[in-house]
Formats: sequence, structure tokens, C-alpha cells
Amino acid sequence: MDKHNLTMPKEFILMGITDRPELQAPLFGLFLIVYVISLVGNLGMIILSKIDSKLQTPMYFFLRHLALTDLGYSTTVGPKMLVNFVVNENTISYHFCATQLAFFIMFIISELFILSAMAYDRYIAICNPLLYPTIMSQKVCWVLVVTPYLYSTFISLLVTIKIFNLSFCSYNVISHFYCESLPLLSLLCSNTQEIELIIQIFSVFNLISSLLIVLVSYLLILGAILRMNSAESRHRAFSTCGSHLTVVVVFYGTLIFMYVQPQSSHSYDTDKVASIFYTLVIPMLNPLIYNLRNKDVKYALNKNWKKVCNIFS
Repeated sequence: MDKHNLTMPKEFILMGITDRPELQAPLFGLFLIVYVISLVGNLGMIILSKIDSKLQTPMYFFLRHLALTDLGYSTTVGPKMLVNFVVNENTISYHFCATQLAFFIMFIISELFILSAMAYDRYIAICNPLLYPTIMSQKVCWVLVVTPYLYSTFISLLVTIKIFNLSFCSYNVISHFYCESLPLLSLLCSNTQEIELIIQIFSVFNLISSLLIVLVSYLLILGAILRMNSAESRHRAFSTCGSHLTVVVVFYGTLIFMYVQPQSSHSYDTDKVASIFYTLVIPMLNPLIYNLRNKDVKYALNKNWKKVCNIFS
């Protein structure tokens, strides 16, 4: 490769979601609403689960961190995407691109393993209810969330540093609406075999290991539920994990669609649609799913809302 074609770009140009001018304003309005709902819903879940005495249990501890990761990766992508709808040229600086990639990887991997921790929590609650307070102690809960944060931070730094230490070609257009690893790899003039292998190994490991924990937990839960004699007990057990199971199906289903689809049908357009879903739509849906299905959350929300209204009335 000619050395004159190698460069350290000051900025990248993001292709965005669409290049059709007539769609910019409607899409800006739509995604602004989606992001605001996600922001309010997840912030509300974090605050509510922190201040309400009835929500001081391991289940809501994990739910708070799920909301934190949802808020993290949607905010990493959302505001910049919204800005790009109203500017003439969709640019992102070299260093901000690296920062966006690092934070996105960190939050998305954290969410995978926090969902796994939540599945394990539901397994202990249903299969070992008498030992639940002992097994799911505060120390264990913190280990189950801190470990994914540390691990995901290591992976995000490893991948980001590896990519941005390589040489980019003079072409600096990213075929996406945010700095994602695969479109960035296509801009590199250096040998990318090592970083591609690292990304592939960790992607497969993260997806399969976290999903395996979820599947094993729910198989054991299902076995325990089927052994219950009372229909009311079975219904109560199902209801305690229904919201989490819904979130798991939506989140993993989207990731599997994106990363396990055949190479022949793989395209940047389908990547963009899937990316929109798991970066913006899922973080909006998660607090709605838990609020609509969870009586404790609805009760706590109503109680604290009345307190706020009384203060300002």
C-alpha cells in the first residue's frame, strides 16, 4: 500500500440512517421521541429503585443496573445521531469516534451479563426461596454486576486501542450512523486479521456464554414450576420472571439476527435497522415492559408521584 494513502484522519463522515432529505425531519422527530422516552424511563427506573424501600431487593438492584446500561449505550449513540439529522455534514472527530466505540462496547457487553445475572437471580428466587436471602447477599449482587463492568471495560479498551492504533486509508466515510467496529475495519489499510479474530472470538464467547446462563437458569426454573402442585404458585412463579424473559427474547433475538445471519444476506442496511432497534428501541422498551408488568414498580411509581404532587401542591 502506498504510504501517501495512509493517514490519521482528524474526523470521519457518518453516512447516517438515510441520505434522503425529505426523511430527515420526520426521522429526527421520531427518534427524538424514542430517545426522550428511553431517557425518562431508565432514569426514572434508576431513581425509583434507589429511593423506594419496597424496591431494595436483589431483583431491583439488577434492574437498576440494566436501566443504567440501557441509558449508557443509548446516550452514547442517540444524541449524536439526532444532531446529525439537523447538520449539513455528518462528521465525528477522530477522538470522539474512538470514545463512542469504547463506551458502546462497554455498555452492550455489560447488558448481556447483567441479563444473565438477572436470570440467575430468578432461578435462586424460584428454585431455592428459603436460601434466597443468604445466597443473593448484597456482596454477591455487587460481584455479579462489577465483574461484567470490569470485563466489558477491558474488552472495549482492547478493541478500541487495537483499531485506532492501526493506519486508516484516506477514505474516511463510515457506512453507519455511529462508530461501530465493523464499518471502521473496512477503512483500515493495515492488516486487520488480528483485530477481526479478537472481535469474532469475544463476540461469540460473550453471546454464547451469557445466553447459556440464561437458558440453563430458565430450564431449571421451568422444571421447578412444573413440579409445583398449586396453579396459583405456578402462576406467581411465571409472573416473577415474565418481564425479564420478554426483555431477554427481544434483546438476544436482535443480536442473533444481526451477528448470526448468513454472510450472503449481510448488508449495511440490515445492520442499520438492527442497530436502531437495539441502540434506541430496546432501551425505550425495557422500562416500559417492567413498568407495565410489575405491580411493585407501578405501586412505587404511584406512591412517589403522589408525594411529589403533594410537595408542589
